[in-house]
Amino acid sequence: MGRFGLIFKSIAKGRVTEKYPFAPIELPEGFRGKPEIDPEKCIGCGACATVCPPSAIQIHVDEEQGYKTIDLFLGRCIFCARCEEVCPAEAIRLTKEFELAAASEEDLHQVVKLKMAKCAGCGRPFDTVRHLQFIAEKLPEEQKPMLALCPDCRAKLASKILTVAARRHR
Repeated sequence: MGRFGLIFKSIAKGRVTEKYPFAPIELPEGFRGKPEIDPEKCIGCGACATVCPPSAIQIHVDEEQGYKTIDLFLGRCIFCARCEEVCPAEAIRLTKEFELAAASEEDLHQVVKLKMAKCAGCGRPFDTVRHLQFIAEKLPEEQKPMLALCPDCRAKLASKILTVAARRHR
């Protein structure tokens, strides 16, 4: 086929390109766009950061100020939806938005800052208040007092309880 044949064939076929970006495009069902964290639902458990393959979600703890920060950097995100799948509070959802052009790198960060609870034993911050409340809803009443303790203090208390119990059985 010569050049003229190719030209006539393309004219007969008509336009096959989209008018995007001048007209919106129709996205297919199941399209995975950029993730968004709902700051009102986020409990700060860190499950999303644990499963994120490119480490687009980072957790930063500021014990001095008593805050945990969840930082989603869209510049690293591969839109795999693993964060959405593991979030127990359903705080992360993938949107249909895919355009990520930004004036600066800071515009590609979504940051959620959560207050941390202090350990009733040693006083250091160890988990977010929301995460502890989320867990408390699922625990029986007799186990809820243990939530006020950090893992170290909880282990010390459990060790004391086991030692006392072992002495009684001798």
